[in-house]
Amino acid sequence: MNFLIWLGGFIGLLSGGWRGLLIGALIGLALGRLLPLLLVRFAVGKINQVQSLFLDSTFAVMGAMSKADGRVSAEEIRAVEALFDQLRLSGEAREAAKVSFNRGKSPGFDLDAEVARFAAAARGQRVLHQMFLQMQLAALAADGQIHPAEHALLLRVARGLGLSETELQALEAMLRGGGGYAGGGASSASQASALDDAYRVIGVAPAASDAELKRAYRKLMSENHPDKLAGKGLPESMRAMAEQKTRAITAAYDRIEKARRAAAA
Repeated sequence: MNFLIWLGGFIGLLSGGWRGLLIGALIGLALGRLLPLLLVRFAVGKINQVQSLFLDSTFAVMGAMSKADGRVSAEEIRAVEALFDQLRLSGEAREAAKVSFNRGKSPGFDLDAEVARFAAAARGQRVLHQMFLQMQLAALAADGQIHPAEHALLLRVARGLGLSETELQALEAMLRGGGGYAGGGASSASQASALDDAYRVIGVAPAASDAELKRAYRKLMSENHPDKLAGKGLPESMRAMAEQKTRAITAAYDRIEKARRAAAA
């Protein structure tokens, strides 16, 4: 604020002498008080815009994705309704989500334009883009499998968000059990597969050092902290999903740590 007062006074002095100095300083003082308020208001408005668009675009794209294999299955419908419950959507919010889902199912829906609209609103928020893709993946996997046409659409959405195929594979690995959701009685082969998936979740190769592993894990946990995501536009209704993701990341890290300890024993 002091800088603006001095700047306003200096400009006023050059243009209007001592009287200009006083007027310029007063203008600088006013700007110094108003500017922070305007910036806060802009930031809050931006967050509200992203939050609103997040849910609208999520369910619209989900509607389009659910019919990628030619039909919307009963399992997918139940998965979407379960997601409504998980997000605690009720009343107008639930109806709005249904409208968005049906909009995505309509013949004239432009999938790429919708993805681009959300990507632009949440520009630079890579983890929000990942959460968006994670919700699509979870809905498609509700019937127990992801068809080739659905996977192709997932990859198309990922690229529209500026995400790589590797990032999509990490989310798929988390869903398969690399994030700790695999059954406890798994075979040695499935345990090895789950370990491979755990490395995909953390985003490092099995040959990575312990220090590299820990650094990647801490970076993921910092990026995916629910409070940090809320400040970037993640709707409060999705906080539980964000918390579930951080638990999955931790479970993947713990799985790798346990395997390394066993190998070193």
